[in-house]
Formats: sequence, structure tokens, C-alpha cells
Amino acid sequence: MESNRQKKIGSVLQRDLVDVLQNAATQGGMQGILISVSKVNVTVDLSIAKVYLSIFPNNKAKELLEGIRSNTPLIRHELAQRTKHQLRRMPNLEFFVDDSLEYIDQIEQSLKGKDNPIKNPDLLGKHKKS
Repeated sequence: MESNRQKKIGSVLQRDLVDVLQNAATQGGMQGILISVSKVNVTVDLSIAKVYLSIFPNNKAKELLEGIRSNTPLIRHELAQRTKHQLRRMPNLEFFVDDSLEYIDQIEQSLKGKDNPIKNPDLLGKHKKS
């Protein structure tokens, strides 16, 4: 369970990361790409922040995530400048793609169509309980 401090730092990082990433995408000439930060989990010692991104369209997610990961030091510096009066130390950032919306959409499509994941659990893939 997250402490109140972890939740506050996560929400501050989430709010500022949206601005930083969206500005970088528009300045980089990527029109029609929507990047949203769905969740930020901060570790107990406040040294690592796991950032979950929802990227639309989905086919550009992997390519965009690689670009974001390669520019992590620049993103971290920009974030530190924005939060210097709120945070003493900037946590290290780890970026992941949040595919929960894609997963929910896949289940809805399967339930509407012939493929029923209740009858054939193999259709659910990696989110399947073991």
C-alpha cells in the first residue's frame, strides 16, 4: 500500500510528465499522437518512479517508448526544473506501456464476436491467471 507521500509525489510527477511528453511530441513533429500518463508508482524510498504511458495510436507505442527511454535523462532534467520547489530529489524514471485499455477492448470485441474468452481462456494471452 502506498503512503500519502508516495501518492502526492506520484500525482505531481504525473501532472508534469504529461506536459513534458506532450510538448516534446508536438515539437518533434509528431502530429496526431496522443500520450497520456495513466499512472505513476513511486517506490517506498522515493528513488524510482514507474511511469505507465497510454499511447494512441497503438501501432506507434513501441517506437515512441524507445524514443522516450533514450531521452530519459533529458525528461528527468526538465521534470526536476518544474518540480524543484516541491521535490528535494528527483526519482529515476522507468517507462512502461500501459496496455490495459487495449486488453479491455480485446475482451469486449471477443464477447461481441464468435471468440468467447470465457469458453476459450487462451484468447486472453498474457493477462490470463495461472
